[in-house]
This record gives sequence, structure tokens and C-alpha cells, in this order.
Amino acid sequence: MTPPPARRRRGSSAPERSYPRRGSVRRAQMITTYGVGSLIAVENESFIVAGTDSWNIEEAPVIQEPRLARVLGVRSFRLPPASDDTSKDGVRVRRFPLWHSCPSCGSLQHVRGFNSPPGKNECGDCQEDLVPSRFVMACAHGHIDDFPYWRWAHRGNRAEGATGHCGGEMRLRTSGRTASLRSIVISCTCGIPEVSMEGAFRRTALAGLAVRCEGKRPWLKDAPTEFCSEQPRTLQRGSSAAWLPIVKSALSIPIPPGNDGLADRLAPYRDDLRSLDRSEIPLYLKIQTMRDGVELPADAVLALLDAEQNDGAGGEQGANSEEAYRALRNQEYAHLRSGNPEGEGNQQEQFVCEPPATQSADLAHLGLTGPMLVKRLREVRALKAFSRVEAPDTNAEVHEARLSLADLDWLPAMEVQGEGVFLRVDAERIDSWARNVAVAARVERMRSNHQRQLRERASDPAAAPESPATPRFVLLHTLAHALINEWSLDGGYPAAALRERLYSGETMAGVLIYTATSDSAGSLGGVVAQGEPERLATTLRSALHRAGWCSADPLCIESEAGGAGSVNLGACHACVLLPETSCELNNALLDRALLVGTPEDPSIGFFRDALAH
Repeated sequence: MTPPPARRRRGSSAPERSYPRRGSVRRAQMITTYGVGSLIAVENESFIVAGTDSWNIEEAPVIQEPRLARVLGVRSFRLPPASDDTSKDGVRVRRFPLWHSCPSCGSLQHVRGFNSPPGKNECGDCQEDLVPSRFVMACAHGHIDDFPYWRWAHRGNRAEGATGHCGGEMRLRTSGRTASLRSIVISCTCGIPEVSMEGAFRRTALAGLAVRCEGKRPWLKDAPTEFCSEQPRTLQRGSSAAWLPIVKSALSIPIPPGNDGLADRLAPYRDDLRSLDRSEIPLYLKIQTMRDGVELPADAVLALLDAEQNDGAGGEQGANSEEAYRALRNQEYAHLRSGNPEGEGNQQEQFVCEPPATQSADLAHLGLTGPMLVKRLREVRALKAFSRVEAPDTNAEVHEARLSLADLDWLPAMEVQGEGVFLRVDAERIDSWARNVAVAARVERMRSNHQRQLRERASDPAAAPESPATPRFVLLHTLAHALINEWSLDGGYPAAALRERLYSGETMAGVLIYTATSDSAGSLGGVVAQGEPERLATTLRSALHRAGWCSADPLCIESEAGGAGSVNLGACHACVLLPETSCELNNALLDRALLVGTPEDPSIGFFRDALAH
């Protein structure tokens, strides 16, 4: 069942005032597509989603995921609020960009200069709907502002262009001859020659006009401007680079094992429990049991709270390091390996993971050990922050733009339910294969390119984080992509409906491939069926044979560098690349040659021997 849409409203957060409804989107889109700070087009208008401190969340459901909350330094998560036409609940938006043009008279100016009638966004002279600026400028620190049309048009006369006071009126017209920027022409009645928008997207275009970032944050009400040393760049208003979400997620696993249902029952009482001393908790639980008729045994609850406090994921409250997030992954990996059988008569368990009823010697021959069928899983995805211009790639330093001015104790999030298959690759075989000189050389080429990218994006290049590229990591990542592509053909799922979750490290060598949706049903067993040993072995062989040849070969397999930042080798959209929503690393650090080898050197393929038989 589709969740109710989140309503976007214009104006401040004052609850006593009524605001017009401007449009609606799905709640899930508030995390992945139209979150705080993003730009959204509603009919012929454009808005920016306001900060979470302006949201009315009185009726927004609370989402509990203590492990992820500790990593992100908050107490809980909230579903984005939904509202109807009479409710005050909802998400606020503000008009942005503020420069508009009239399609009739061509006037280009701040929206206040058009003398629009109350409640309308139209030219006061022509009665035509105004068109929001197609261009904005933004910097890598998350600031965003209107495009400096005055300076762009008057760049030949810097004395006038610097102040914007030439006495003339700006005009914008489109020649219609081509779809290029050359056809978008800006003029001024002061008599300067017309100029086109051609060249506005060059990296140094605004630097040449002495335009600097003023540190504006229009999504935050009354936010002071911040000092910013970043050079802004021109962006299309609808560009994906104008808003890049930083989303953190975690699987809901029972801590300790067997207490899955208890954790779910305890969710409504967690805020009260945080304020109580340990000695007061048994009496509190007894009162709640009598009042609500819910089973909350004191010993089991105390054991659960102790286990969550000492589970090693997140450490102290507010910890926000990559180490804490990796500890969370380590814990998930351990539970995926050990499994969690479904309890009799308990249909509320959020994590059910069991080994298949049969085994396959073919899987062991291929190098896979202990596949697990994840028949039920719950994942919480929280919007931590966002960035602009530069994508928040794994391990790369990126400036995180705030969701609010106030330090709130919650983050917007969504919970999804589904199923998946967990696969482990023989770690000893990987270590033996990784000692191959040619394998190490290919991965080192990828690692050095990625490391250079990390240094370029770091404020202190000497302190740049280490690239995660290792033979084990690249192998697991490419294997996950090959299987997702194969399952999309064999299992009926579109590739965009499947996701990967990588577990790579000194003690980890696994991958979870799963599907999850925001309704309560999840999926219907199609992915779990792919994990049955005989079918899995057949599917894996088919995926590997398919990866052995790409329609872009020999250019693809012989590529010296590919992808953004040149961090890929044998990988393109015709073979192993996926929709970005399916990949944890934005399609980076991939090389199918590590799966099947190259025509010149088949020995670098991890599965070469298995495919030869």
C-alpha cells in the first residue's frame, strides 16, 4: 500500500497560520529525492524544501533503530510528516530561485519586481505566469544562490556589473535556433551588447567575474550567511548535482538474538526509559504492562537495554565516525552468518535469516560458502545531511550541509521491509588469489586513482582517508553487480529494485543482495528463491559467462581507466554498471576482469578455474 503523500507548504513554521498547499510527493522521496535543501518544481513554480526545524511533526510517526541512532548522534527518527488540506502538519518550502522571467515581455528580475497580484506568481503587466530562473549557482559547501545575471550581462563593463545599478532593465529571450546555451540571450536596456549563456557552466566562469560564494542557505529560515572560501559554479536548477543526499542505513537485527519481538514492543516506551534510573525501570514496566496489556518482562528488557548499550556499534552517544559505522556493519555481518530462525507463532520478527534446506557442492567449487536466505529484513534509511556539486562518495571528504539551524534530536528517515540473499566468498581462496602479481597491479591502479581523488577533495591532502580499494573489495563489489544484473533478467526484478550491501574487511567477505519497499509487505519471496543452492549455482555461472563478454569489448575490457575519477577498469553500462540507487558506491571501484580474467591473462579471474569445468 502506498504511504500517504507528504504535503509541501509555503511559509514559516508558525503553527497558528494557514499556508496554501503547493504539491505533494511520496514520503520516501523526502529522503532520497526531495529532502531538505533540494529544489522542487511544482507546476510553473520552483521551491526549496525548508529545514527540519520548520516542520510540524506532531503526527509524524517515530521510527526506532537504536544502533543507527547512536552512530548518528540522535535519539530517534521520524517519518516525514503527511497532511491533508485542513491539517497544519506538513513540510514547509520557500520560493527559490528568486530571479524570474516573463515569457511574454521577456523581463528578467527579482520576483518582487513584477508586482504580482496577491497569491499569484505572474507578471503584473502581462498577466503571464512567471518562469523561475533555469540557472542557479552553488558551491561544494552546500550554499546556493541565484545566478548573477547582472554581472554576467555586464561583464564587459565591470563598474556597472559589480553594483547592478546601470539604470536599465534586464531581458531574457530564447532564439529557438538550437537547444544550446548559445540560444539563451541576456540583454539590458542600458545599451550593452547582448550576451548568451554559453560558457556559463565552465568551472572558472564565475571566478572570471569575481563572483564569490556569499554563504547563503535559503532553506534555513533567518540563517546567517557563512564565510565561504569555495568558488561557486553554475548549475541547472534541476541538476542532480544541485542536491546530493547523504543517507545512512542499518538493518534491524535482534540484540541480543531472540529478542526481536521485544524490541518492537518496547519502541513506544523508549523515551520514558531514557529518563529513568535502572532501579525504576521494573516498576515502570509493570505499570505499562497492566495499563496497555503488552508483555514487557523486566529481566528481558534490562538485558536488551544492556546489550544495545554495549553492542559496539556507535560507541558513545553522538559518535559519528566511519569506525562506528564499520562496527555496525561488522555486527550485521556476524548476524547474517549465524542466522536468526523464525520463532513459532511470531510474525512480528524484523529479521529472519536461515540457511537453505539443501546444500550444493557446485557452490563450494565456485568459491561460495554458507549462503543464507534472509526471508525478512527491515532497513532504516536516514537522511543525515546533504551536499552539492561534489557527490558524497565512499571515504571521500565532503562538506555536510545542515538540515536545521537548531540541534534537533531526530532525523528524517524511512523504514523499508523486504528480503534478500546473503553470500560469502571463501576468504582463504581470495587471499591466495590476491597474491597474483597481475591482480595486485590492476587493483593498485584503481586504488591510486581513487586515492588521488580523495586527496583532491580533502581540505588537508595529507590527512585524506584511505581508499577502500583492495582485491577483496573490488571482487565482492563486481560480483554483486553481476548477480544483480543476472537476477534482473532471470528473476523478473528490474535492476533498480535490487540493492547491494557490501561486507568487506579483514574478517568479512560477503555481500547481501536484497529488495526492500516502503510498504509493509516487502516482496513475495522472489529474491529468496534465487538463493536456493542449485538455482544460485546456475545463476552464478550464467552471470560469470555473461560478464566474460561485453558489447563494448575490446574497448571495455582493455580500458586503462573508466568512471568518474578513473576508478574503474573493465566496467561500463553494457556489462556491470547498475542504476545508482542500487549501488553503494555510485558505480565506483568495479572491474569484471577480476571475475573472469582478460583474453591476454585469464589467470587474474577469481572464477577462472570454476568456469573451465
